[in-house]
Amino acid sequence: MGALPKLSVLKGDLDVLAIGETLIDFISVEETDSLRHACTFRKVQGGSPANIAVNVAKLGGRAAVISKTGIGAFGQFLKAELQRAGVVTDYLIMDHRVHTSIVFVSRTQGTPDFEAFRSGDYRLEPQEVDEGAIKRAKVIHASTWPLSRQPSRAAVERAFQLAHQHGKIISLDPNYSPQIWPDYREAKDVLRRMLGYATITKPSLDDARRIFGSDRAPEESIALLHEMGPKVVVFTMGARGILLSEEGRITPIPARPVQVVDATGAGDAFWAGFLVALLDGNSLQRSALFAREIVERKLTTVGPLPDSIDRQAVYDTINRLANEEMA
Repeated sequence: MGALPKLSVLKGDLDVLAIGETLIDFISVEETDSLRHACTFRKVQGGSPANIAVNVAKLGGRAAVISKTGIGAFGQFLKAELQRAGVVTDYLIMDHRVHTSIVFVSRTQGTPDFEAFRSGDYRLEPQEVDEGAIKRAKVIHASTWPLSRQPSRAAVERAFQLAHQHGKIISLDPNYSPQIWPDYREAKDVLRRMLGYATITKPSLDDARRIFGSDRAPEESIALLHEMGPKVVVFTMGARGILLSEEGRITPIPARPVQVVDATGAGDAFWAGFLVALLDGNSLQRSALFAREIVERKLTTVGPLPDSIDRQAVYDTINRLANEEMA
């Protein structure tokens, strides 16, 4: 199932359709590794799939979300923020029977601490996944978050099944967290099944340690992920760089030293950059280099990415760096 479709045959007016959590993030104003030390928070649109959709739009792509929120002030805020960013909200379901999910997050230079209060996000039902939306998109993306509960797990699986039938690229973020999904055995079984649909997956080093244990080398984790289905594994390791693997052929991509001021959302920035560059027709390696540029912009910025990023300027930077390395 995990073969990468030819980009030339992908059809649709949406670049990325992100399925899963659209929620409110309350991010600490103070920089801290623990929420225990945070006192002041600012409200922002959050949820990894929604963040990726927003970042794709900021890069000049066209993205949509399939998510569920409440109809109150928080749900209205989220819809307005998505629309302001240029994200298509035709498939955002605002349900009077649920509350919008919220998450408190620490602002940090490392892996953020968080505490979630979930309601609407996991109530997305399979019949609420619009097949027309799947047909419109070139990439169908989801995170592990909605897989942790029903009925959203079944909704994502329906989306992936439809995406596979229609020959789409399927990307799954294996961002497993025991806080969100305490049943580790169930999580591994479900992830294995869902990765069987996936074309691309992007674990971080932290993700891999939570899934496979801290004693495995990155190359071992990559091999295990390939066995589950995805043809492409992009293994991000922070300051240690990236391991890009296509069917087990690994290409290391070094990280560059940057002054990190806010790591929150870095993974979502990478996903958006990688998918946009891939859909532009770039090789996997060049797509990873493009994503690295986007991540560096995120790491050196407090808060979200700028509202508009000149995509061509990013490519020009990559070309200039490549020429300097060859000189």
